[in-house]
Amino acid sequence: MRVDCEGCAGCCIDWRPVAPVPLDHERRGPRAPLDDTYNLVPLTRDEVRDFVDAGLGDVLTPRLWEASPGEGVEIDGVEVAAIAGKPAFFVGMRKPPKPVGPFGLERTWLRACAFLDPETLQCRIHDTEFYPDECAEYPGHNLVLEQETECERVERHHGGERLLDDAPPDDLHGLLLGPHALGAKVFVHPDPERLAGTIDHLKTRELTPEDRAEFVGVAVGSHPGSTEVDGDRASRARAKTLESESWAGNAVAAWDAVAGRLGSAADEAPDPDEVEVARGAPETPGWDAVRGDG
Repeated sequence: MRVDCEGCAGCCIDWRPVAPVPLDHERRGPRAPLDDTYNLVPLTRDEVRDFVDAGLGDVLTPRLWEASPGEGVEIDGVEVAAIAGKPAFFVGMRKPPKPVGPFGLERTWLRACAFLDPETLQCRIHDTEFYPDECAEYPGHNLVLEQETECERVERHHGGERLLDDAPPDDLHGLLLGPHALGAKVFVHPDPERLAGTIDHLKTRELTPEDRAEFVGVAVGSHPGSTEVDGDRASRARAKTLESESWAGNAVAAWDAVAGRLGSAADEAPDPDEVEVARGAPETPGWDAVRGDG
């Protein structure tokens, strides 16, 4: 598997506002997500824990799914997909609007991963202990499952060659399916009553820090292969998440405050270094350095 990521980041950016056709692959099938985040990366329990321990819990956000009537648990008048009668969810990384120019476009307001450098379109946590397996192995999981990759969507709609070798890798670590995912990547909230109001917030992009911390705590308190949750561990992780004031979380709030309409020109956007690096974001090397290493 080989990919050309320079000037792309299609897997990190919600580029639907600049796509020539609707992109709705995340909303197909029996379980459509309740949120509208594009390509939300599912983190493992251990990855969520590491983010929380590093003070980055404020960058995390949950995903839940719709269920057919009578097949889930009702919260805020919505039937939510459940396992053993408890709401199922995973945890990913937030995507605020940023001034980015993927695929050769001019700078445009598009939602992008909290860790994406808007200038270089490189990940600020690449090659660190926090880089998620799902990201490191992308698009390997899609190739193994014979699902279309974001690389191929970008090629089809914006040209160029992104997926240079589509042979699935042999050493995938983050591909957890079925029972193996339970408690390790797909989590179960033990008390649906605690989520009153949260589903409304999720659907309207108005999740509060308390809403997000509730799910993050449960994820950290989960046991792989089980629906059981360690209440003490969950409580500690929830509290630590609420205490988080990371550069990334603060940058999310800053971008939210100044962003223009999604899909609109971002000519007058603030310098990304002033928003992110000045708050403590690690700088990225740029593509000349990457090509030099190759």
